Amino acid sequence: MSDKGSSRWRLLGHRDLIEERKSSREEARAAGGLKGQKARRSTEKLLTRTTSGAIYAVITLACVLLGPIPTTLLVTAEAWLCCSEFFRICRMGGRMPNDALGLIAALVFPAAAYFHGLVACAFVVICLLMASACWYVFTPRVNIADVSVTAFGPIYTSFAFASIVLLRKIDPGLNGALVTLGIMFSIWANDAFAYFVGSAIGSHKLAPKISPNKSVEGFVGGLVGSVLVWVLLGAFVLTELPIYQAVLFGIVVGIVSVVGDLFESRLKRGVGVKDSGNVIPGHGGLLDRSDSMLFGSTAALILLFVGGYL
Repeated sequence: MSDKGSSRWRLLGHRDLIEERKSSREEARAAGGLKGQKARRSTEKLLTRTTSGAIYAVITLACVLLGPIPTTLLVTAEAWLCCSEFFRICRMGGRMPNDALGLIAALVFPAAAYFHGLVACAFVVICLLMASACWYVFTPRVNIADVSVTAFGPIYTSFAFASIVLLRKIDPGLNGALVTLGIMFSIWANDAFAYFVGSAIGSHKLAPKISPNKSVEGFVGGLVGSVLVWVLLGAFVLTELPIYQAVLFGIVVGIVSVVGDLFESRLKRGVGVKDSGNVIPGHGGLLDRSDSMLFGSTAALILLFVGGYL
């Protein structure tokens, strides 16, 4: 073959290669697989998550600072949404909870805590159990699993969430707001420190079958964050709280908060969903955002009450 013919074939081969690369690039662009597209999606996701998280934090901060009534209203709305998301997960798992019964109880618990404290909450629990039992007795198609999740849902979400109302109600002034926010910040710090430490040096899985991204290193880092906030709380707000008890309370609340997180993670894993809902862009459902708070704030209330600080 002449040099001219060889050059022509090489040129045709080069054009084919260019066309093949263009085609491959178009396919990658259509699938969203280009580096620029991935970077843009990551940035948008981070911005959405940060913005929605900041809005959530500002609303929470404002309600707690404004007093017990705004705090109760906020907790009531959040408890109702969390209970609704819990029932959604249960339905995906084949259970059929009584939404009306459970959601009414979810609305009542925070109000009961505000007006009459734990005694009223205990009364609501009894009424909820009795109503659930009546539903079971007079509805033949209902099974005991449906009754169980109906009663457990508002207790797990709203009754536990009412601990925030009880904490805020003890002192309607600024000091009460600072105590309540300090406890909430300790739980948020636990989550944040766990995330950053786990992302940086996490190598030993904490609960791989339930939450593969959690590490032992992140768990320890989270406890450090919780303890730091409790020490600050004891130093500047609860000045009668000794340093050793502040450290102990921070550790206990941190551990219980992680248990709450893992509990909700197992609920979701059991039915094969990533998020409990989509009410908070970038974060998923409100139950995803509040799982640690439900257990952690309840533990803090018990510790402070038993310790004689409330």
